[in-house]
Amino acid sequence: MVMDGSWTGIVDVGSKPVVAREAVATGVLTLSPEGLDVVANGRSPKGDVREASTVASIQAVKETPRTLPHCHPVPIEGCTVDWEVEKAGLRCTVSVRTHWTTGVEMEALCGVSAGLLCAWDMLKPIEKDSEGQYPNARVQDVHVVRKSKGDPQD
Repeated sequence: MVMDGSWTGIVDVGSKPVVAREAVATGVLTLSPEGLDVVANGRSPKGDVREASTVASIQAVKETPRTLPHCHPVPIEGCTVDWEVEKAGLRCTVSVRTHWTTGVEMEALCGVSAGLLCAWDMLKPIEKDSEGQYPNARVQDVHVVRKSKGDPQD
């Protein structure tokens, strides 16, 4: 958007070279000790939290341009989703790879966000208190860990 409120459109990346690109993003869903135990031991009433949330992450990576209007459709060549149960929460790390004219940082961030939200949704019965609130659950520290851009293709 420019200062007068009008839209400028999508940035033209047509003249940029096709290069290898990768982005890695991560974030944490803080949970109660009970929620962490449920994830670590696969006891969620809604199924395997990490398995279902991996699917949500991958879908979000592939659908990023439908969610974020200025993102270009990118031919995703690879995507990995890793989960780690930490002392205070569940960490999701998403890596996205392509050879294209624009990066994949937003795809990695969308993957992390959707994965953590799916996990939270699956853990709602455990994380809700007697008043229906979520005193422990928080999506936190979602950020790009690194991105790389290689040489133009020959």
